[in-house]
Amino acid sequence: MTSEVLHSQALSLSDCRVNGERLWDSLMELAKIGATPKGGCCRLTLTDLDRQGRDLVIGWGKAAGLSIIIDKIGNVFMRREGRNPNLPPIVAGSHIDTQPTGGKFDGNFGVLAALEVVRTLNDLQIETEHPLEVVFWTNEEGSRFVPVMMGSGVFAGVFPLEKIYAATDAEGKTVRQELEKIGYIGEQTPGDHPLAAYFEAHIEQGPILEEEEKVIGVVQGVLGIRWYDCTVTGMESHAGPMPMHLRQDALQVATRIMQEVVAIAGRSEQGRGTVGMVQVYPNSRNVVPGAVKFSVDMRNISDATVDEMDAQLRAFTAAVAQETGLGVTLEQVSHYPAAPFDIQCQQAIGRAAQQLGYPSRPIVSGAGHDAVYMSYLAPTGMIFIPCKDGISHNEIEYASPEHVTAGANVLLQVMMEYAKVQ
Repeated sequence: MTSEVLHSQALSLSDCRVNGERLWDSLMELAKIGATPKGGCCRLTLTDLDRQGRDLVIGWGKAAGLSIIIDKIGNVFMRREGRNPNLPPIVAGSHIDTQPTGGKFDGNFGVLAALEVVRTLNDLQIETEHPLEVVFWTNEEGSRFVPVMMGSGVFAGVFPLEKIYAATDAEGKTVRQELEKIGYIGEQTPGDHPLAAYFEAHIEQGPILEEEEKVIGVVQGVLGIRWYDCTVTGMESHAGPMPMHLRQDALQVATRIMQEVVAIAGRSEQGRGTVGMVQVYPNSRNVVPGAVKFSVDMRNISDATVDEMDAQLRAFTAAVAQETGLGVTLEQVSHYPAAPFDIQCQQAIGRAAQQLGYPSRPIVSGAGHDAVYMSYLAPTGMIFIPCKDGISHNEIEYASPEHVTAGANVLLQVMMEYAKVQ
């Protein structure tokens, strides 16, 4: 069926649907590469298993008539030409590397949903004004090499290529060596690749959509993050002879600050506050703790709200130090700015969900994604679907075929709108 015949039959573009069974089969086929006994997937970046996964996806892209471009950090772009090849492409994708005990869906769904969009347009012989591209980025997970979101970060100019080439894994192997070993150092300079817009479909990796029985999450943005090391210094003493009112108990003061971290987060709708690591000195059952060092992870939807959380935490720690006389230091060790997504992209995703009859809601992402760095370069949107029990980065990670299909259908509608089918 030609596009002219398609239009002459007055088939509404909103009636177009992906082949959900084909998408599911592709997800399951890719998951065989690095399959784990518990039903998950271990396909660490730049390993031979990663190469096999890349080769499989590229093979599917070529079968769909896509041309292949690989840049010098190993990011892969698979291109479907549009009526006007001079226009920048509408790009969608994610990553195919996994955690050591990862699942079948994290990242993989976004890449294969984008590929399924292209396959569907091919089936219906629908042309677009803009070119379309399916991308998968190198080392999003950061399990083998640091930093996370490496390929998209190099593409966006956040990380210098030569510095990233020199990054090593636990065995001292470099990114450059391993890219060369698997044959995925391309010729294009990262970033020398225009984008008109970027979309990423992804499992939520949290419980909200499932809990509220929503099918689509319209992602407003990725939370800004600040990490701190907090140290409280008192005086260790014998747990028996030392009276309570004379103790300089570092742990009791530390726990007050820990509770305040949670309280600060609770004062904001999208606030997150976590203490995940605690070191107690001397860590003996009959010694009053003399020092405690602990981590603080604070997140919120905008840089302004993260700044406010930071101010509250600093004010509280200063007040506790003055009240107790104990030493309290708070050192910020990492900072990731908030990444709000384009309003028009959000609106397009919301409209598509409504037109398709999928219950949806606005949602934020507490985890980082390649879409963060793409939002620096072009209008960007993310589509979330539910995952069972909100579990991800786990071999039991699961999304239903129905939800996988729904997310891809929304992506299809949005990409057709942005690529200007008519």
